[in-house]
Amino acid sequence: MHSKTIKYYNENAGEFVSNTVGANMEYHQKCFCERLPKGALILDFGCGSGRDTKHFMSQGYQVDAMDGSEELCRMASDFTGIEVQHRYFYELDEEDRYDGIWACSSILHLPIDELKEVFPKMAKALRNQGVVYASFKYGEFEGERNGRYFTDLNEERLHRLADEAGVFIVEETWITSDVRPGRDEEKWLNMILKKKELF
Repeated sequence: MHSKTIKYYNENAGEFVSNTVGANMEYHQKCFCERLPKGALILDFGCGSGRDTKHFMSQGYQVDAMDGSEELCRMASDFTGIEVQHRYFYELDEEDRYDGIWACSSILHLPIDELKEVFPKMAKALRNQGVVYASFKYGEFEGERNGRYFTDLNEERLHRLADEAGVFIVEETWITSDVRPGRDEEKWLNMILKKKELF
């Protein structure tokens, strides 16, 4: 992940948290959770404010949370009451541990080539039948925008990425407007990916 993106989040952590911590993600959380076993272990992969970690814990799930920004880790730890790990996406090295990985507007900061490397790490960290929720800004743009690096995806780009990484089945996609006030013209591609069973 670009050091400039990390720097952005460290320098703007307070503003970012106040803009996102109250966002209503109920529909997306439900789509994800209905595919998980009771009491599942979830990885919040790039947890930001800790909003979703706190929600999943309130629903009886076990959660590990990590983020690449030290400032966001500190704020999310305070907010959730658990220790949020300061780790980068490419450092994920668990095996057969999680029932689900929640990557809400987080891995969109990775260039396509890095996504192809991180997808297999995510699949390896999942148990059989494991699922991923991820969201990307909708489109074909890849590069720097507003001080951060973004990879946008549409359905075609997502399927190509999934085919090339070879570890996930695209189970469902849906498009939504941004849930933050005044940003409903921004479109997002939401997805549920299921770990491929390797026989």
